Amino acid sequence: MQNERLRAVMASVGWTHAALASATGVDPKSVERWVNLGRTPRRATALRAAEALGEDVHALWPALRQARAARAVSPELVGLYDQRADLPVSVFVDLLAAARERIDVLVYAAVFLHEAYPRLNDLLRERAADGCAVRIAVGDADSENVQQRGREEQFGHGIESRCRLALMHYRPLADVPGIELRTHGTTLYNSLYRADDQVLVNAHVWGVNAYGAPVWHLRRQGAGGMFDTYADSFNAVWETAAPEKG
Repeated sequence: MQNERLRAVMASVGWTHAALASATGVDPKSVERWVNLGRTPRRATALRAAEALGEDVHALWPALRQARAARAVSPELVGLYDQRADLPVSVFVDLLAAARERIDVLVYAAVFLHEAYPRLNDLLRERAADGCAVRIAVGDADSENVQQRGREEQFGHGIESRCRLALMHYRPLADVPGIELRTHGTTLYNSLYRADDQVLVNAHVWGVNAYGAPVWHLRRQGAGGMFDTYADSFNAVWETAAPEKG
């Protein structure tokens, strides 16, 4: 089957088989097979040809529009839990206690941490005193996104109360050197608990309270991975958040 799209594009700009072959580093007979037999070149070769022709590579060779095979397990995935309730609070505490450079917490409330571990503020003070930069972002109870989350979870005004309670727990840290506290009104797709190059990601599922939603534990393995996706997300939310005074 001929590749009529490739034939038409080459004709419109005056490309011969030999000229396109020279531009892409292949034999002219290969180009002839692309055109007359509908053969699909290797991806790298196709990209060079499409760039030379000024055309979208997938328009010329739709077969290249195939998703890359999924990896069975990401090398960054340390653990996966069916729901947050499956994790002992010690998992969160131990993660934060091991931080040496950075702690980032992004939640709406997550008051379970203070309720189950009353020394949380002391731990964060200790980490900050040792030179760890601590950033905490909790939900703005007056935000429409927070209130909508309460309606979706059938939690009503309870989530707003928990946001205010979380802020009350964290407020004594607002003036501690090395610790920053902010409130945000973003749509929260995941709660994040980061310590250096590790992060616990608590997914948010429509109609499900966070304690019943999955958690994955990631460890950074290099630039551009899953860990960086969530780290960048935290930074984006942080830029929108309002500083909280003690």
